[in-house]
Amino acid sequence: MPLIRRLRTKAGDALLRRVAGPTAHRKRARIHGTPGPRWFAPDRPVRTVHADASMYVGGLAALLLQSLHPVAMAAVWAHSGFRGDPWGRLQRTSTFLAETTFGTAHDAERAVERVRRVHERVVGQTSGGVPYRASDPSLLSWVHIAETYCFLEAHQRYGRSPLTGRQADAYVADMASVAVRLGVEDPPLTLDALVASLRSRRRELGTTVESAATARYLLVSPPLPLPARLPYLLLATAAVDLLPRWARELLPVPRRVRLLLRFARPGGLAVTAAIRWATPPLPGTAGR
Repeated sequence: MPLIRRLRTKAGDALLRRVAGPTAHRKRARIHGTPGPRWFAPDRPVRTVHADASMYVGGLAALLLQSLHPVAMAAVWAHSGFRGDPWGRLQRTSTFLAETTFGTAHDAERAVERVRRVHERVVGQTSGGVPYRASDPSLLSWVHIAETYCFLEAHQRYGRSPLTGRQADAYVADMASVAVRLGVEDPPLTLDALVASLRSRRRELGTTVESAATARYLLVSPPLPLPARLPYLLLATAAVDLLPRWARELLPVPRRVRLLLRFARPGGLAVTAAIRWATPPLPGTAGR
């Protein structure tokens, strides 16, 4: 095997295992290869977005944006294993997205039921004494809005094939259909409604001890080997740049990231192109 191909395979396997876990290839084969009806047809926009390397930027941006909700962040900080097992949490999230987007309807329904059971067990209160429960439709709605906005924004900026306006609306509607199954009430169904929903939640947001620690962890000291630090820094800078200006102003963005913001777009394009080059094609596809 030529050297370049070996390096490509090694990089792709390492990336896939980091995101999807040690059984990543078997999991991929099961999700994409098991016969049966799916929630989404192959031509649905949700499949286009969630199959693209831009999801790496969008996923990180979503975590940063979600962290600005003090109650939601308190629940994540206390119950998700984020600090002790960040890669495990990432792998569980990526598996959920893959199963609901690409898996059989049976597997998608089981994935939603697993998450709902976990949410029912997550209860507590913030450091300020505000009670919370993860199954609260308002908190579920915030997580959904932040994810949908960031995934779509990342795709429009860094995706191989940006969506048309009608396709963007269809993506928001696709995501809403999963959100309803998770317990979100009346999710936005169009891009305009999504942006309006995000703006309407601004008064609930702010910087807390937990959100500041999360930003530092995600942007400055993620558990990564040294060779991956520079590409990750470019990815993190692209994720910060993806956020609305008001959200960037709320986040305690480290100085090194702020200095790189002027290069966020070319850096983000370079990193997503490298991820796209290294990542193995989805089972059943002819290529990237």
